[in-house]
Amino acid sequence: MKAVVKTKRKKGMEFIKVPAPQIGPRNVLIKVKVASICGTDVHIFDWTRWAQHRFTPPRIIGHEFVGNVAKIGAEVTHVKVGDRVSAESHLTCGYCYQCNNGYSEVCRNFKLLGVDHDGTFAEYLVLPEHALWKNDHKIPDEWATIQEPFGNAVDTVLAEDISAKTVLILGAGPIGLFATGIAKACGASLIIVSDPNNYRLAISKKMGAHIAVNPRRQDVTQIVMEATKNNGVDVVLEFSGNNQALNQGLKAVTPGGRISILGIYERRVNIDLNKEVIFKKIRIYGVTGRKIFSTWHKTSRFLSAGLVDPTPVITHQFPLKDYEKGMKLMKDG
Repeated sequence: MKAVVKTKRKKGMEFIKVPAPQIGPRNVLIKVKVASICGTDVHIFDWTRWAQHRFTPPRIIGHEFVGNVAKIGAEVTHVKVGDRVSAESHLTCGYCYQCNNGYSEVCRNFKLLGVDHDGTFAEYLVLPEHALWKNDHKIPDEWATIQEPFGNAVDTVLAEDISAKTVLILGAGPIGLFATGIAKACGASLIIVSDPNNYRLAISKKMGAHIAVNPRRQDVTQIVMEATKNNGVDVVLEFSGNNQALNQGLKAVTPGGRISILGIYERRVNIDLNKEVIFKKIRIYGVTGRKIFSTWHKTSRFLSAGLVDPTPVITHQFPLKDYEKGMKLMKDG
């Protein structure tokens, strides 16, 4: 079969022929219909500092997809051939302290699809049955493939109640844009989105942003204060992985407010903990993955009920062999 493989410890990938995967008794073979590109894939393509420390070639990349079950192992009981499925990308052990206490998204022994386990940028992939999610028939393939990153946004937004709250979203990549739609659907009274890319800002308005700010041309903190009568926002959602943006968020959040952080930082961040966190009594949530599988239920309902329309975020589609075009578009915005 053909697949996109990271073969070497340097920038780039290859579209090559590889052996078709084999299944064990509890595994499922899936024929991939649609896969989508994540920021993690771009890190691996560019061979960033994060990728150099986290990823070991060779490996088929990708972790977002929708496909059909093509074959099942002898002990598989919950899916059948033909089922349309996606999957949780955190492949958990099921027995560690975190898994046994409701925090399987931070399983001590998890393997990440497309990083530790061959991924979705291929004609077929094999996954354990327990990682699979049966898709609602109301959700089209183009939406089903983005449920995994959409779930990131769900957990970031809904770390606490957001109804009638004022919100600043830092970073309007796909997950930040999904978060904009989720915040709107959940009744946020004011949504401000900050991103240096005007194209992304235009999409944020379609997703429900009331104010779109370009931090290269405008003072984010000043705009937040003007829009909130100098109170600051109740909630900051940080998706950019940018130290300057994080500090803007810390200044913009109201005392007693909260910040949820999903962005991945290339280097250690520099913040004034005393001034911006401790004496403001800020609650900070680190977000990784999704709550398995409760977040998937929420995600499915947001999409199947039409509460959030992700169509403005899904801007391009390519055949697998043109993956480099997709990577370039992700970086260019």
